[in-house]
Amino acid sequence: MFIGHNAVGFGSKGAARRTSLGLLMAAPMLLDLIWPIFLLLGIEHLRVPPIRPTKFTPLEFSDYPWSHSLAMCLVWAVLYAGIYFWRTRYTAGAVTLFFGVVSHWIFDFVTHAPDLPLWPGGPKVGLGLWNYPVATIATECALFTIGIFVYRGVTEPEDMTGSVSLWALIVTLALIYIVNAGSPPPTNIRYVAYSALALYLIPVWAAWIDRHRELRE
Repeated sequence: MFIGHNAVGFGSKGAARRTSLGLLMAAPMLLDLIWPIFLLLGIEHLRVPPIRPTKFTPLEFSDYPWSHSLAMCLVWAVLYAGIYFWRTRYTAGAVTLFFGVVSHWIFDFVTHAPDLPLWPGGPKVGLGLWNYPVATIATECALFTIGIFVYRGVTEPEDMTGSVSLWALIVTLALIYIVNAGSPPPTNIRYVAYSALALYLIPVWAAWIDRHRELRE
């Protein structure tokens, strides 16, 4: 899942109004923010096999237990939420961030082929929604739309930047999703990893947006 994770980031603002959208957006993206670093270091591995593992993506996530196993997802969630709580003492924010990180694994479990390990070296699971591209796109678009509506229902722009920058991010995420869905298989795994590092810009952008919006009464 791709923009489905961003949907959780937007929608989480309804549960943690005092928490920056940047942190809320980073939570459901956290496993994918860690993954390209591990890929470049050779800790985890990715393949582009001759036959697509699913109909939606040509990528085969052959080995990513430290970023995407259920056990490590829980570890990353505890660390992320724990550091936030230590800094802020805001319980609602910490709980929301914890479940935001965990939501990534749950969404991936629904969409991926059976490639998600329960723990490093453990059995792999996945329901394979990616084998049904129309259902995949419809589900993600619906979640994305709901998340945006929740965020816009909780906040309002303080200035023009707060409005324009939000819609610019929404359009950018939608375009990235469309391009990725229609792109040919990559020929260079390191290029995939370096491209994935650009994901770090999304939480930064989201934090900037949030500074130009205020909570609705």
